[in-house]
Amino acid sequence: MSLSLRQVRYVVEVARLGSIQAASRELSISQSSILAAIDLAEADIGARMFMRRPSQGMRTTPAGERFIAAARGLLAAETEFVREIGSLADRPPRLIRIGCFLPFGPLFMPEVLRRLVARTGSIDISVMEADQLQLRDWLDTGHIDAAVTYEMGPPFAGEITRICKVPAHVLMRADDPLARLDAVPLAALAERPHILLDLPQTGAYLTSIVDMSGLGRRISFRTRSYDTVRAAVEAGFGLTILNLRPMTRVAADTPDLCRRPIADPLPPPNLIVIDPYGDRKPRFLTEFIAEMHAMFRELGPRRFAVAKPEEENELLPA
Repeated sequence: MSLSLRQVRYVVEVARLGSIQAASRELSISQSSILAAIDLAEADIGARMFMRRPSQGMRTTPAGERFIAAARGLLAAETEFVREIGSLADRPPRLIRIGCFLPFGPLFMPEVLRRLVARTGSIDISVMEADQLQLRDWLDTGHIDAAVTYEMGPPFAGEITRICKVPAHVLMRADDPLARLDAVPLAALAERPHILLDLPQTGAYLTSIVDMSGLGRRISFRTRSYDTVRAAVEAGFGLTILNLRPMTRVAADTPDLCRRPIADPLPPPNLIVIDPYGDRKPRFLTEFIAEMHAMFRELGPRRFAVAKPEEENELLPA
């Protein structure tokens, strides 16, 4: 079709008002623009659309009636389309899709999304949990609006907002002798059985913590599940090195588990949000990022060094 949606609207207004002059006044456009739209419409359908009778105004022909009926459906769809996408700056869409690194699902995502719903109102949420490689693919193909993960491994395509630094710590049984220490030196972990959260990028990072100190390691248990890591520690398979801690009572450790910081200085990974929108983020996403900043700031500087929202890509000192 050679007509634009705007020209289709011109033709529909002529049919509704029965007059080119009336349509011109209603639409605040020239009569010549309306006549040009009618000429294009008639060329598209190969038939005359209007009968021009001085005493009766513009009356549609049978072919014109069919065109007008189809055009009204098209304009109604356009109105619905504009209503759905035109208000993204002011309200969230019906469904938001957030990807997150697998362990984050139970640890803090429900809480930050609860805060988002309290701020924006009722919305449908899809949390898609995966490792970093799958999250990168979902972002590249438009399957998710944003991803929450660690900044490690091959770079993501998109804008990165750094939320905080997440230092590593040791998770062990509460009756382990190391639990009496305020902070655990890496040397104390040498030759102890280790349980590895064995996810792409993350597993290599966690094992490198011991490797970089020249200590031996003995991995006695591997799993891709954060909850299985905790269960294996509690069952006595060994201890583990992790970064993020549970944030809610639902995800809290049992009394048989104990966490202690690592005494040695280590470079902590950044917790980040990546999105494809750049500096034109929809409002729901800017509010989601704001809630991420706020929640980790409230958890306190003893656990996290939180990035200032007003300082792009800059972190507070660890």
